[in-house]
Amino acid sequence: MGLKMTEREARLYWDKVKARTMAIKVVDDIETEAERKKRVRSLEADYIRWFEYYFPNYAKKKCAKFHKRLANDIIKNKRVRELAEFFRSAGKSVHIDMGIPLYLYYALHDLHFMLLIGETEAKAAKLLGDIQAQIEFNPRLIRDYGKRQQIGDWAEGDFTTSDGVKFMSLGFRQNPRGAREGDARPDYIVVDDVDNKNHVNNDRLMKEGVDYITEDVWGCFDADDDATERFVYANNNFHKNSITNRLKTYFLTEKQKLKQTGDEDIFNVLTVNAVKDLTTFEPSWPEKTSADYWRKKYNSMPYRSFMREYMNTHIADGSVFKNTDIIFGPMLPLREYEALVFYGDLSYKDQGDFKGLILVGKVGRQFHIIFTYLRRASRAMAAEWLYDLYEDKHLDRYNIKYMIEGLFAMDEFVNDFDNEGDRRGYYIPVVADERGKANKFDRIESLSGYFERHNVIFNDAEKDMPDQTTLRDQFLAFEKGSKANDDGPDAVHGAFKELFTITRVDRFPVRTVSRADMRRKSKNDY
Repeated sequence: MGLKMTEREARLYWDKVKARTMAIKVVDDIETEAERKKRVRSLEADYIRWFEYYFPNYAKKKCAKFHKRLANDIIKNKRVRELAEFFRSAGKSVHIDMGIPLYLYYALHDLHFMLLIGETEAKAAKLLGDIQAQIEFNPRLIRDYGKRQQIGDWAEGDFTTSDGVKFMSLGFRQNPRGAREGDARPDYIVVDDVDNKNHVNNDRLMKEGVDYITEDVWGCFDADDDATERFVYANNNFHKNSITNRLKTYFLTEKQKLKQTGDEDIFNVLTVNAVKDLTTFEPSWPEKTSADYWRKKYNSMPYRSFMREYMNTHIADGSVFKNTDIIFGPMLPLREYEALVFYGDLSYKDQGDFKGLILVGKVGRQFHIIFTYLRRASRAMAAEWLYDLYEDKHLDRYNIKYMIEGLFAMDEFVNDFDNEGDRRGYYIPVVADERGKANKFDRIESLSGYFERHNVIFNDAEKDMPDQTTLRDQFLAFEKGSKANDDGPDAVHGAFKELFTITRVDRFPVRTVSRADMRRKSKNDY
C-alpha cells in the first residue's frame, strides 16, 4: 500500500488544483433564469457537450468518439462492468474518475456513493481531490447547480456533499468491505491504473488482484434486484499476465456464457489504441493528435515500449528469446566467413509490415548478424539501401548470396531491385527462395537454441542503430499468439537455413559411385 501524503504535500496539491479550478470563467453571465435553465437542459442532453462546457481546463481538445461510447456504456446502464483498455494519454481518468460520475450526480441525480480505487492510497486520494475541487470551486457548476458544501476531506480519502452524496477513495488491495454510508453502499466504483509492471511476473499477486476486484470490490454493491451497480476498470493492457489482461479474459468469457444462457450481458470491453494501424498512423483521437505526431513518437522510442503503452499489445521481454542471450561482438572481415547470405523478407504491403534485409555470416558454430535493414518503408527504399551498402562496403568483392523469401519474390518485387540496378548500371543478383517453409512460429522458435548457446552475435558497431534495435525488439517480443511484428526474425531464419545448405555442401562434398561399382560391391548377385 502507498503511504498517505504528508499534510504539506496535500496542501500544496490542493492549492494547485483549487487555483486551476477557480480560474474557469463563466461565459454566460448575462442571461435570464429561463435562459439559464434552457441552456442547462440542453447541455444535460449530451454528456460530451456537458463535459466540455463545465470542465474547459480539462477539455482543451474536443472529445473523441470513444469517449462518447465509454460514457454511453456507463450512463445508460444501471448495471454494468466496463473494462476500458485505453492507450496512455487517452483521457480515460478524467472521464471515468471525474466527468462521468459528476454528470451522473449533477445532471441525472443518479449517483449516491462513489468508491474510487487507485494504485496507492495517495494516488487515489489525489484523484478524489480533483472531484472535490470541482464541486467546491468550479464557478460554472456552482452557478448552474448551486453550492454543495461538503463534510470531510479528500486528503483523508472521504467526503460527503451537502445533499448526502458520498465520495470515498482507497488504495488497491485495501479492504473495501466496510465501505458504506449508513445503509447506503457504493453504486459507482472505479478502479483506475492499478497494474504494476514490477508485479506482472508474480502469478499469485496477479490472481489475487483479480480476486480482489471480483470478490472484495464487487461485493461492495448492494445485493438487491433494483441496486445500481456501475463498475469501471481502466488501464492500458501492456502484459499478458497483468491484472488488466486477466480481467479482460474473464469479461470475454462471461460474455460468451451470458450469450449462451440468454441472460443480460453486463460486461463490456472497450479497446482503444493510439492509432488505427502502423502504416498510416491514423489517430484514434484526431482532435488531439495527428498521424505525424504518432509517427514521430513511434520512431523515437523502442518498438516494444510503443506497442505496450499505446497499442495494448503484450510484449514481454524474453518469452522465447531472452535479453541475456542477446550477445554483441565485433564482426570479422567479410572474406573470413565460411558463407554469407543476405536474406530479405519484404512483405506484400508496400508500406505495411516491416521490410527486412539481413546479412548473416557463418563461421564455425557462430552466426554473425552483420548488417540490418528493418524498416516500415517501401520495397524501392529497401532496394536503394541495399545498393548503397553494396557500393559503400564493396560487396562485389565477396561471395554473398542474395535471396528474397519466395512467397514474395514475384516479378514486381524483383523489379524493385532491377529498377534500382537500371538506374545504377549494374545488378545485384537477387534470387527467390522458393523452398517450402514450416509454420512461421515453429521456424522462428527453432533459432532459440542458437541464441541460448550464445552462437548468435549481433554487430557491436550497429548496436545503437535503429534497424538493429528493432530487430532485437522483435526477437524479444516474439511469442505464440503475439500481435508484434516478426519480419526481422523471419528474415534471419531464412538466412540461417541457406547458410546451413551452403556450408553442408562445402564441408561434405557430394560423392558419386558408378553403377558398375555398386553392382560389384553388392552382396546380392542376380
